[in-house]
Amino acid sequence: MSVPVTVLRTHLHYTTWASARIVEAAAALSPEELTRDHKSADKSVLGTLAHIYAADRMWLGRIQGAPPAVFFDPAVDLQWPVVQHEWPALLARWEAWGDALQDASVSVAYHDLKGNPYSTPLWQIVLHVVNHGTHHRGQVSAMIRAMGHSPPPLDLIRYYREVGG
Repeated sequence: MSVPVTVLRTHLHYTTWASARIVEAAAALSPEELTRDHKSADKSVLGTLAHIYAADRMWLGRIQGAPPAVFFDPAVDLQWPVVQHEWPALLARWEAWGDALQDASVSVAYHDLKGNPYSTPLWQIVLHVVNHGTHHRGQVSAMIRAMGHSPPPLDLIRYYREVGG
């Protein structure tokens, strides 16, 4: 089984669209709200967005054969300017990679964070990256709502309606 490359490209573009919307919503928060501990795995809006960014960076590195030496460095990654500026640039690299992709059934060999070896088809990795981001953007939306703000709609169907996908 595989997924058509066009579907993967659409999903990568959706991820960029949804991530930009949630970062824009987070930019309207106060510094205290951005870093408020919500007792979740990544604690705060900033922590959760930085987690998505770090995972996106790690997976792109894996499929390009150059994973980062460190998955997540709080001193570097847990910074609002990184989320605001470096993450969109990373997502643009994902889109460029996806736009050039010809065969999504090709498997990529890599090691997980514990050193275990894996080989996974590109289409599974792309869908995992998109799904991972969707999951955590949903958490950020809940945090924003819990602080009395309205998060933007991030539904895939909304993306299709807005961009004609």
